[in-house]
Amino acid sequence: MKKSPMFVLLILASLLSSCKKDNTDLTKDNNEEQAQINAADLMLGIVPNKPTEKAADSLFIDNTANFFVELFKNTTQDKKNSLISPISVLLALSMTANGAENNTLSQMEQVLGAGMPIAELNQYLHTYVNSLPSEEKSKLHIANSIWFKEGFQVKKDFLQTNADHYGANAYQSAFDETAREDINLWVKINTDGMIKEILSEPIDPRVMMYLINAVAFDAEWEEIYKQDQVSPGEFTNIHNQKQTVEFMSSTESIYLEDDKAIGFVKPYLNNKYSFVALLPNEDIAMKDYIESLSGTGLISTLKKTQGASVQARLPKFSYDYSINMNEALKALGMPEAFEQHKANLRKIADLLPLQNLYISKVFHKTFIEVNERGTKAGAATSVTVQMNSAIMEQKKVILDRPFVYAIVDNATNLPIFMGVLTNIETHAKPL
Repeated sequence: MKKSPMFVLLILASLLSSCKKDNTDLTKDNNEEQAQINAADLMLGIVPNKPTEKAADSLFIDNTANFFVELFKNTTQDKKNSLISPISVLLALSMTANGAENNTLSQMEQVLGAGMPIAELNQYLHTYVNSLPSEEKSKLHIANSIWFKEGFQVKKDFLQTNADHYGANAYQSAFDETAREDINLWVKINTDGMIKEILSEPIDPRVMMYLINAVAFDAEWEEIYKQDQVSPGEFTNIHNQKQTVEFMSSTESIYLEDDKAIGFVKPYLNNKYSFVALLPNEDIAMKDYIESLSGTGLISTLKKTQGASVQARLPKFSYDYSINMNEALKALGMPEAFEQHKANLRKIADLLPLQNLYISKVFHKTFIEVNERGTKAGAATSVTVQMNSAIMEQKKVILDRPFVYAIVDNATNLPIFMGVLTNIETHAKPL
């Protein structure tokens, strides 16, 4: 049973955590909480334009899958539960890349889209995200926001691009404790309460901006587990310890197999999204299996699904996860954006000669719960942009010998007084 490339990308997005445009019901439910946000709306006067559509093709699918898997590989922690939403990270960083220039932009484009120009990636992402379905019992919700410090002058073109392609709202505040509460409330609203905060500490005075993505996924299984399908069993963890947990048993119809793993595909209601399970062969350590993964390889495996009667047992589980992604993203090839004095994010705002913007932190939080009825998963990504004064080269000027001097009119630089000191006289007094 072969699937189309779009189906494969939908499965991949669902496996690693799903995303979607605003869901009407969720937005309606949260209007009361949104009214509590105190920050000034910077999007007043900026009307989103309809961007050029660019449907997902093999180029976009392969590039995106490779980024997703490489990011996953670089953010798993040995022998610990891990969970990321790579689409959330991709969207937050792509918004940021719209403010980058020169080598900083080139590195970001290489990591995020295998060298694809950010303008083209904007078009692909806009079209892809808005093509993902969201239904009554298979809901996906995505939201983007940009938060600026009061007094920080952001370029209108930067806001317009992110409004056009990412539907990003922009807010301005004093970046005090109220701002932190506002940002956390926004994240809580847009992850349906699964991620309660993204900022746990007071905002550093050097922070000028946060670019934030939030994702919420809530779907029922196509066939909900009945009471007699749930029973206790033993789960052997990564430390080879036995744990008694509740397992959910079912007969599935889509089987996966390659030279390193076997698995199954379990669809959610209306068959728009699916849960994919991959079990490495017993002689392959989990660390080695993860290291062997590639985006194109995973897509190839998912294309080779087989119709079969699969006796499947899935443990009920729930956990959350958080990670600072700075080192992972540097390792993937975009270190310059994190360097205080090299990063070039000057398309975001007009800066003074000795000022510079850089990414100080990419922080990611996720939550997942898998039970008899279905799956709930939430994710939030924040990209923190800080201001730093450029390093001034150290020079030494000691006026210990004759020198010329002047007193100038700053408007014209014309000298009102101009002289030369060849000798210091101690007896001179004002007339």
